[in-house]
Amino acid sequence: MRAPATRARYSGVAIALHWAIAVLIFAGFPLGLYMHDLPLSPLKLRLFSYHKWIGITVLGLVLARLLWRLGHRPPPEVPMPAWQARAAAGAHVLLYVLMFAVPLSGWLMSSALGFKVVWLGVLPLPDLVGKDKALGDTLKVVHEILSKAMMAVVLLHLLAALEHQFKRRDGLIDRMLPSFGKDPT
Repeated sequence: MRAPATRARYSGVAIALHWAIAVLIFAGFPLGLYMHDLPLSPLKLRLFSYHKWIGITVLGLVLARLLWRLGHRPPPEVPMPAWQARAAAGAHVLLYVLMFAVPLSGWLMSSALGFKVVWLGVLPLPDLVGKDKALGDTLKVVHEILSKAMMAVVLLHLLAALEHQFKRRDGLIDRMLPSFGKDPT
């Protein structure tokens, strides 16, 4: 039997930001894996540009989400053991850190390797560091490690949400699903 869904939901803005960021992360990660080993070509350069656009957009949306969260309390947590609540809180903090660190490390890497970041092909962003190949190579490794760590945390987040939805049936996931104008109860 399913527990009744809680009436408490995230705001529409928080929900929209959550899903926009999720879609971009799920697009950016496989794109990064795919383009990495391509031979130098116009396609590879175009894909790198798309990957950078996704990363900078994620960075901006995560900043907006964090600012929104500071002014808007999330709904109360569903009942769960204290260790699970601590693990969930820790995973959320780690996810926020990684959602900032991954795009920033990519931007730093591009700057160090001498590749300009031009958001959406129209807005040139400032270089964060001077050109330095050794630093760029180090930042490339950092970016790859952070990206893989973020995907691991995202996967754990997804698995936990699915566990709440299909095993516990506690309505937790309903708090972040768009209601599309329907009564969320």
